[in-house]
Amino acid sequence: MSDTNEPVTVTEERPGVRPDTGAVARFFKIGQRGSTYGREVRGGLVTFFTMAYIVVLNPIIIGGMAGVDRNLDVTGGFLPAGQVAAVTALVAGVMTMLMGLIANFPFAIAAGLGINSLLAVTIAPTMSWPAAMGLVVIDGIIIVVLGLTGLRTAVFNAVPPELKSAIAAGIGAFIAFIGLVDSGFVSRTPGGPPVQLGVDGSIATVPTLIFVIGVLLMAVLTVRRIPGALLIGIVIMTVVSLIVEAVWGLGSAQDRSGGWAMNVPGKPDSLFSLPDLSLVGQVDLIGALEHVGVLVAGIFVFTLVLSNFFDAMGTMTGVGKEGGLTDAKGNLPGIGKGLVVEGAGAIVGGGASASSNTVFVESAAGVAEGARTGLANVVTGLLFLIAMFFTPLYEIVPMEAVTPALVVVGALMMAQVRDIDFARFDYALPAFLTIVIMPFTYSIANGIGVGFITWVVLAAARGRWRSVHPLLWMVAALFVIYFARGPISDLIT
Repeated sequence: MSDTNEPVTVTEERPGVRPDTGAVARFFKIGQRGSTYGREVRGGLVTFFTMAYIVVLNPIIIGGMAGVDRNLDVTGGFLPAGQVAAVTALVAGVMTMLMGLIANFPFAIAAGLGINSLLAVTIAPTMSWPAAMGLVVIDGIIIVVLGLTGLRTAVFNAVPPELKSAIAAGIGAFIAFIGLVDSGFVSRTPGGPPVQLGVDGSIATVPTLIFVIGVLLMAVLTVRRIPGALLIGIVIMTVVSLIVEAVWGLGSAQDRSGGWAMNVPGKPDSLFSLPDLSLVGQVDLIGALEHVGVLVAGIFVFTLVLSNFFDAMGTMTGVGKEGGLTDAKGNLPGIGKGLVVEGAGAIVGGGASASSNTVFVESAAGVAEGARTGLANVVTGLLFLIAMFFTPLYEIVPMEAVTPALVVVGALMMAQVRDIDFARFDYALPAFLTIVIMPFTYSIANGIGVGFITWVVLAAARGRWRSVHPLLWMVAALFVIYFARGPISDLIT
């Protein structure tokens, strides 16, 4: 955890900060950003542990296995789950390191949950998996071109400061909600309200109790300004989880009530496994045209591009503000390079059949631990590459031990609401909707879109439509199309 609550603003020279000594420190500007080697390493470790679940979850979402009628494409083909796990770790490791080395940001990259679900549920059933991944590659190429031309940066800079603060706060609420749901503290109800506390309104399982203890432990360590508060909390709660599982044998939630959400802590069957990277290169760039035609394929690509474009922009905005990496206007210096690398994540992810890779909101946990430079990303990326060979080892860390970090970080990010003038309703409503729509719809892009549309409508209502940047009008119009893409697709087909 950072030793001070003051944000660290990125500048070329910061009075009072000791100059960087050593090639690594100068390359990453560690001293200029007010960081240290220890903070970067801790931040990289925490980011990895809070997002390592993607190596397990991505194969569940898009992977399949022989004899099981799940995640089949139109030809009856599937992506072998074991191979998906291997390429998920590979692409996450490579792209995360590239983000650190090229853009010098502590923003880790991995398979985006929204897009992989879209591929599995909507796109792949209409075509082959290689064709679906071909659309992801095309999406990535478009995103990279938009980044190279500066359009993505221009849109980023056109967003009003109030909306940038709302995006940061909304991401805080979103990642906290992710932690609450993944730990079982919040769950769906069979009837009645959409969500509830635990089981039937009560904390009813030992893993959920471990989550609650983890939140309190990390909160106490944070209040006490203990360096490495989140990492220490994750380690302690993992050890506690191992002991609990050894004593009670709770098992998996999929096998029995009251079990662990995903990873079951315990002695792994083995420590080492060779990754199968056979999926790399299994992509068909024009197959979608043969299966669904130009118009439908175009709608799919439009959906992928808009989701990728604004998910990444929102995450970088929120995490950058939390780490004090933005300037006085809320802009992120050097974001152009980061946006190009993020776009390349879609190309590489699609080319490896790992789905589109984008900036992960869990990077905020590493930033809260002190990460300010790309060195943290190098640490996270190396751990992902190592994870390809030691999958059984990292699977012993349960979700209930890492999700408390997301709740603590979410609380820290909500502090960004202080920069929003809620006394002005034309600011308050767009900001409020941006914040609440993200967790309520489980999408950063949805929150941004609703916020943009509401902002331009209220600005026009006050006669201030000329004060709205033309790019914001254009993006708001695109989001109207995005939200109506279902009926539009039905009309075309």
